[in-house]
Amino acid sequence: MEYRKMKKHGLEVSLLGFGCMRFPLNTAGKINSARAMKMIDTAYKAGVNYFDTAYLYHNGESETFVGTALKKYERSSFFLTTKLPCFLIDSLDQAKEIFEEQLKRLQVEYLDFYLLHALNRTSYDKMKELGIVDWMSQLKKEGRIHHWGFSFHDDYEAFSYIIKDQDWDICQIQLNYMDTEFQAGMKGYKLAEKLGIPLVVMEPVRGGSLAGFSLELEEPFRECNKKASIASYALRWVGSCSHVNVILSGMSTLEQVRDNINSFSPFVPLSPKEQIAVLKVSNELKKKTNVMCTGCAYCMPCPKGVNIPENFTIWNDYGIYDNIDSSRWAWTQGISESEKAKNCVSCGLCENACPQELPIRSLLKRLQTEMDEAIKTSQETCEND
Repeated sequence: MEYRKMKKHGLEVSLLGFGCMRFPLNTAGKINSARAMKMIDTAYKAGVNYFDTAYLYHNGESETFVGTALKKYERSSFFLTTKLPCFLIDSLDQAKEIFEEQLKRLQVEYLDFYLLHALNRTSYDKMKELGIVDWMSQLKKEGRIHHWGFSFHDDYEAFSYIIKDQDWDICQIQLNYMDTEFQAGMKGYKLAEKLGIPLVVMEPVRGGSLAGFSLELEEPFRECNKKASIASYALRWVGSCSHVNVILSGMSTLEQVRDNINSFSPFVPLSPKEQIAVLKVSNELKKKTNVMCTGCAYCMPCPKGVNIPENFTIWNDYGIYDNIDSSRWAWTQGISESEKAKNCVSCGLCENACPQELPIRSLLKRLQTEMDEAIKTSQETCEND
């Protein structure tokens, strides 16, 4: 396993971090504990020592599960990160209550890293006004958290303002080969490097969107290495940025865990030929992707039951892969009528919550029309044949 030193703290962290937001589910929609436990154990035994969760992941179930899963291991052998849900906080007392609840869920006496979750300029100013930023600094002095920081979803200007405002121990940004100019982007990466702030990267495979394409799109990668997974190129692209300390992968299967472990054991930076392949693929993807949704689900739940991420996933799969048979099944069998985009009433709650600032309402209308027309055309073609 590849390890990198956070020079500011002298900590040795695994380059591959376990993002605990996409565990496999059982038929009741809860975390499949047996499968997820095997994933955690496999990662830990392979050398992964950084585990990242949050208050709302899996509707609050993630912290409890992660606490149980890691309880059997020596506390000093891993780094545990969770986050304060700033978007729910209206008072310092509320923040303190949630923090105590998180410690109980995780069954620990301290947190290695505690982050302000999904910060933007507005929410950061609110956290300062409520005294929460000062309180987190005090938690560090008391030893209840060892390091503090923030995860980020806003533009570069907001990132620059926030990261320069405090002596942060860590920051977490979205970065992948499709998002070099999105949110903090590469400019944010370089600023964190200049300031000496350790950097954790989320969405390296863009919610799975960079894990597999059509055979034609995958060809530049196959020419480099026929055996390597497509997702491994996305992970290695991020890892080739030397100031990245941890790359979070929200793994949902044991196969993904094993594949990711292979990518970091040992880790090999992308070669010039592979860098060119990444550029070719990214250029083609940008031409075909309908909506740059990461599937983070901050837009959920929709008050009318629309499964926004799933609608976008189906639409993007259709746009990228152009596989009408697969898309027909996904649109007619893989999502219920009550979850489809047509049920949107344009209330706007989703857009207020979206870290990507997507125009979700107009996109939902467009995708409903395009998917319905595509399925209708394919059915008519089958009937004529």
